[in-house]
Amino acid sequence: LALDRINAIPGYRSRFEKEFGGPATEQRLAQAIASFERTIVSGDAPYDRFTAGDKSALSESAQRGRDLFFGKANCSACHSGPSFSDLAFHNIGIGMDRDEKDPGRFEVSKLQGDFGAFKTPTLREIARTGPYMHDGSLKTLQEVVEHYNRGGIDNPYLDEELFPLKLTSEQIQDLVQFMEEGLSSEHYPLVEVPQLP
Repeated sequence: LALDRINAIPGYRSRFEKEFGGPATEQRLAQAIASFERTIVSGDAPYDRFTAGDKSALSESAQRGRDLFFGKANCSACHSGPSFSDLAFHNIGIGMDRDEKDPGRFEVSKLQGDFGAFKTPTLREIARTGPYMHDGSLKTLQEVVEHYNRGGIDNPYLDEELFPLKLTSEQIQDLVQFMEEGLSSEHYPLVEVPQLP
């Protein structure tokens, strides 16, 4: 259906002919999207400069948030490495309090333990990517941190790394400050939504 729609747009049809020598196919569309995604590179965020030794790169609040992120709040259990993602699937309870629960990874794996599990997203540029969670149900990073502060939404498949964090209001603000200020690059390539050809 998507391929038919893309191939029905003359501008897209001619661009696929020019770039790939034929119409849009599943493989060509995947290649085109992957090529675009490779142009969206995050780096040189205040956190990176702070880690490299520039102690003025993060505000005091963001530094306290960083300490929480890698400490008491345990965010780095899943949000680790250069991309701030373990690339694994976790059930954090989002949507598990609804009548129709989203099966998540279970839909593909058919493993009961994957029910409600979704891939850990990167936190690079997180301040630019709301709303949050796989279903967009949390509108702000404050809501996200409050969700984790409660220990997620209890369900039989809740990830063992989740537990009530018992953060104070100030600690929640510091953690949000770290993500908003520390993980966003000044020169991140913002993309204007193009007009259909």
